[in-house]
Amino acid sequence: MTQDTLSLTFHGAAHTVTGSCMQFTCGGKNVLVDCGMFQGSRTLEHLNAEPFTFKPKDIDAVILTHAHIDHSGMVPKLVKHGFRGDIWCTQPTADLLQHMLADSGRIQEYDAQRHNRRRDRSDDEAFEPVYTAQDALAAWQQCRGIDREVMFEPAPGFRARLWNAGHVLGSASVELQAGGVSVMCSGDLGPEHRAFLRDPDGPSGFDFVICEATYGSRDREEVTLEERRRQLGAEVQAAITRGGNLVIPAFALERTQELLFDLAYLINNDQIPHVPVFIDSPLASEITDVFARYSKDLEGTGGTNIFAHPAFHFTQNVQESMRINSISGAIILAASGMCEGGRIRHHLLHNLHRRDSTVLFVGYQAQGTLGRVILEGAKTVRISGRDVIVRAQIRSVDNYSAHADQAELLEWIDDRSPIRGNLFLSHGEPESLEALRRKLQARAPDLAVKLPEIGESYDLAPGGPASRTATGRTDLGALSGHDWQNSYAAFASSLKGRLQQIHDQQQREEALERMRQVLDSYAEFRDSKRGRH
Repeated sequence: MTQDTLSLTFHGAAHTVTGSCMQFTCGGKNVLVDCGMFQGSRTLEHLNAEPFTFKPKDIDAVILTHAHIDHSGMVPKLVKHGFRGDIWCTQPTADLLQHMLADSGRIQEYDAQRHNRRRDRSDDEAFEPVYTAQDALAAWQQCRGIDREVMFEPAPGFRARLWNAGHVLGSASVELQAGGVSVMCSGDLGPEHRAFLRDPDGPSGFDFVICEATYGSRDREEVTLEERRRQLGAEVQAAITRGGNLVIPAFALERTQELLFDLAYLINNDQIPHVPVFIDSPLASEITDVFARYSKDLEGTGGTNIFAHPAFHFTQNVQESMRINSISGAIILAASGMCEGGRIRHHLLHNLHRRDSTVLFVGYQAQGTLGRVILEGAKTVRISGRDVIVRAQIRSVDNYSAHADQAELLEWIDDRSPIRGNLFLSHGEPESLEALRRKLQARAPDLAVKLPEIGESYDLAPGGPASRTATGRTDLGALSGHDWQNSYAAFASSLKGRLQQIHDQQQREEALERMRQVLDSYAEFRDSKRGRH
């Protein structure tokens, strides 16, 4: 590798769908495209507390594709540890980050405090937040808004341009030029005909393309806006008829606003009962205010603020959130969309056990998340240290996805052709990556497709294939799968009932003793391995 060679390292979102972060180095300068947080299983999220595998003070600039935390959420940690450069993004992304990053910082602080208060973890080492709300504010102040399709220089020797990605408000793909090499980073791509947003676009002809593959194994049935609203209306009607609440785990950014867009239409046209709709997420309320400011630019709104509807109630504080517990027959939207934190867990505690309530999933549930566990049919789940029996109706609709499906990903890749070097597939679980790779190579056998691992590095040369210079971490695949703590929660919550099914007291004691012996045998095996090294 020479000083002027462009190199690429994947620090996240390789064989996973979160933690997006790519480092481009050329001429001694370093640019990150995204710096996202790992989300999903608690084991995977522990990676956020690990030190960066690069020196933050050596990074000259960051370019963010959009405001989702899995693409932006580690920027405050980057700033906390010495990054002082510019953070480039579209202006709507910068406006959203003011709230998204601060909220993430507050969650880090709260989670650390809650963990340290837990009696069952009193012997554990005290948790420190990954970063604070103050760190998040400092990071946001380094943001620089830039229009799409305008060339800029994030660092000496680098030229960049943003293109519409159609994923969420402000989202962009990143065109990057350095060392005589042209690269296109897709970011997250939206499907065609989204509410509010134009379809993804961008130029063609690159040396290298890096494309997300979240839905690389799936083709969705094409659904019009009218059909989507009919399906949502049918779910709302059925839920309200049961007499309980309809609880919708919804991402604060974009998903909440799209749901409100459709609910307002359904109520106004008497297609669903005029029931109260609670938006129980301070972050979703702040983000909806940002959407309202951009109303004139949002497709389908007629330039009006569609979010100022009399049925919508944005909770202002914890007391208002708790009062929702005394209500039946309401629609409750709360974050997080994968049920891993936030007020949605509070509403699941109060509704999952109710036969008359409904939980409706409207977004992707990553492996290892509580949302995925519930959606896959768990009979009992553990929330905030409490066992909850699942009696509520569990439903899902797949028409609100903000991600392109397989056919749309293939079309976007075709539109970037010719690709003279390699196509890298990232931001996908293994089966999605492999399915998209097979489809691509069946269509274009000469296209060189790579599925990088986290930690892999490549030298990128004009017009030729990438040369791998460092192998990645192979130990991370298991972390993105089913989390052992979810398995433990399911086992622990059913243990007492299973022991009670053993009617003989002595046999119960024997069962407990055998379980202790199994755990002791693993401890002895671990100690023996340590003794051999």
